[in-house]
Amino acid sequence: MTDRIPTGVPTRPGPRPRVDIPYPRLSPGLRSYFATEGGGATLLLAASAIALVWANVAGGSYHALWETPVNLTVGTWELHLSLHHWVNDFLMAVFFFVVGVEVNRELTVGELRTFRAASVPLFGAIGGLAVPIGIYLLINPSGPDASGWGLPMSTDTAFVIGVLALAGPRCPDQLRVFLLTLAIFDDIGAIALLGIFYTDAISMGALALAALLTLVLFAMRWIGVWQIPPYLLVGLILWVAVLESGLHPTLAGVVVGLAVPTTRRGRDDEARRHLGWYARALMEELDPARSRLAVSAARSAVPTSDRILDALHPVSSYFVVPVFGLANAGVALTGESIGAAMSSPVTLGVLVGLVLGKGIGVFAGAMVALVTRLGTLPGQVRYGHLAGGAFLCGIGFTIALFVSELAFDDEALINEAKVGIIVGSILSGVIGIVVLRYFGDRLPLCSPHEASGPPPLPEGAWRPPA
Repeated sequence: MTDRIPTGVPTRPGPRPRVDIPYPRLSPGLRSYFATEGGGATLLLAASAIALVWANVAGGSYHALWETPVNLTVGTWELHLSLHHWVNDFLMAVFFFVVGVEVNRELTVGELRTFRAASVPLFGAIGGLAVPIGIYLLINPSGPDASGWGLPMSTDTAFVIGVLALAGPRCPDQLRVFLLTLAIFDDIGAIALLGIFYTDAISMGALALAALLTLVLFAMRWIGVWQIPPYLLVGLILWVAVLESGLHPTLAGVVVGLAVPTTRRGRDDEARRHLGWYARALMEELDPARSRLAVSAARSAVPTSDRILDALHPVSSYFVVPVFGLANAGVALTGESIGAAMSSPVTLGVLVGLVLGKGIGVFAGAMVALVTRLGTLPGQVRYGHLAGGAFLCGIGFTIALFVSELAFDDEALINEAKVGIIVGSILSGVIGIVVLRYFGDRLPLCSPHEASGPPPLPEGAWRPPA
């Protein structure tokens, strides 16, 4: 009697190992929890809490670790960066690469492929960028403090989706899609503003090389290169060129993400036929060359963007973002620093910009699209959910911490900005969850589309599926 093969998630291929190595076993609920967005947000929160404790208990060792020089030398070319800069410049390029792939996929085959579906989150993102910047500049109109205008402009996608999954209303799927779409537009705008305004002196030679490499990437997409390594190789060279040009190197991650293919070449039935042919050839003879061809056929049948997200999205959520929080959330909360932050216009500008600027800006921008009938809210999302989600967008933790290192050279101003970021993000999250809980109980997102109630059940006796 042959073993039955499960019909759900396929088992990992390959023979069973000769020795089973024991490992800590997690409950199915915990494994499912860490597989959701809430797991990544929890790791970011835990890493940030560790950084806060570490910086206040042993601040010398905390700063000494992240200022450790990590140099790269290839022949006569040398790259001198600290460990902190490797996190902010290279690992965050990986984070923005994943964001770029998500944006690329949504624009071509996802929620953003039609203007009507994307207009409400698009206008909400525009308002969520403009209003916080305006509020900050009203409070800090001139001087070195004014350079921090970019601090309250961006939404932390990981935290917003994670908080929504952990503490949001029941059945938040449609609201999650709406906020993810809004956060994608928000990321596009924030990255563009960062690249244009938070930039040092420009090297035209390196910039020309970066432009040429960008053309190479899109040419690869046009001719049909579906393998991942060529994009990563050109992307790595592009990262170095953007770094040497004076622009922020995280822009390279966005460019590569936008260049990778999001659809497969050819029809689905053709891909399945080729895959079946190579699989049958491997079944006839277990040969290394046939195995390699079968693996390549399987990979070519799945769009490049999907394979990249499958490989790098967990790395970004569970490694890159928590390490970034560990490297940047270490704020010295002494009595003197808290007192300085309480009276600092930088702290006030960030706090008000995140809590009120984001909430008002996102809601007002979305209402412009709704009133002009350019778009509609998806699914069962109502105005109450929109208001709660708008305040939730004030969680600007990751990108705001990132901008604080770019905007200021004075360590005191950086600490004051980080205090405003932490307090503003917490207040925005609490207000957003309270509003969503209030309206979630009165306007449930699980309610059916039909005004007359749920559709009738099918007649006849129920039988289990074969």
